[in-house]
Amino acid sequence: MTEKLAIIGSGPAGLTAAIYASRANLEPVLFEGFQAGGMPGGQLMITGTVENFPGFPDGINGQQLMANMRQQAQRLGTRLIMEDVTGIRLGSRPFEITGMSGTVVQAGAVIIATGATARRLPLESEKKYWSRGISACAVCDGALPVFRNKELAVIGGGDTAVEEASHLTQFASRVYLIHRRDELRASRIMRRRAAEHPKIEIVWNKIVEEFVGESTLNGIRLKDTKTGDVTLLKVAGAFEAIGHTPNTAFLAGQVRLTENGYIETVPGSTKTSVDGVFAAGDVQDAQYRQAITAAGSGCMSALEAERWLAETHG
Repeated sequence: MTEKLAIIGSGPAGLTAAIYASRANLEPVLFEGFQAGGMPGGQLMITGTVENFPGFPDGINGQQLMANMRQQAQRLGTRLIMEDVTGIRLGSRPFEITGMSGTVVQAGAVIIATGATARRLPLESEKKYWSRGISACAVCDGALPVFRNKELAVIGGGDTAVEEASHLTQFASRVYLIHRRDELRASRIMRRRAAEHPKIEIVWNKIVEEFVGESTLNGIRLKDTKTGDVTLLKVAGAFEAIGHTPNTAFLAGQVRLTENGYIETVPGSTKTSVDGVFAAGDVQDAQYRQAITAAGSGCMSALEAERWLAETHG
């Protein structure tokens, strides 16, 4: 039997799409994922307290927020499949999706909400202090009490790194922007913003050799890329801003991507280059990358899929 709608991805975008689609009687099937692109539930599963998602005045644990969304989608009628998608055919309808255990689902419409994975430094000490002083999202975590009025570090040299550093200046006493070269990769206006900000100090020609601390992070050992010297920078928090990788490999070129690898959507819409295929959340958003914007685009994708199916008679 052909399903009306299949959703791929179980972060805020995918689960919000499932909630709206379920309430529209589309009886969606949702591939939660298993390991590819991170754990089911998306990046909030490795986030501590979420303070900026509306409706939780005291904040909410990231895993609990995703558990709530999952339970809501399931209660409304979403069928969940905890498998990675290993193959997809979008050349003709019904579309066909294959899971890692051989599960095959045919669907009249598809919503892709597979997110983007934050690139992280391949260090054992990074894993040790992840969520205990290390984060990949200053906008998400920078305002937490543990970071306020403390010296913090941002690792990276692009526009995102400068934006993260600038955001942190609202809370930190000082922000160190650590870059491996002697010139930032950021745009000219962003380079000037970093250089002129009184709270930002750019640390040139340094790479992270090790994160150090006790129960939480309290410093970074930095290696000079020219001299090889190692120094200790005392900070209470470190934010990795070295880019994101959209989880689109399984599409095998069947949907048009941007030059940065994100799914290209029609402006103001979640429509992709394939009629009947929609994209929501971080897999198509290289700018905001927030849970609330992902949830919003998930809502949009479900509404658009519902209209499209009605117009094409499913």
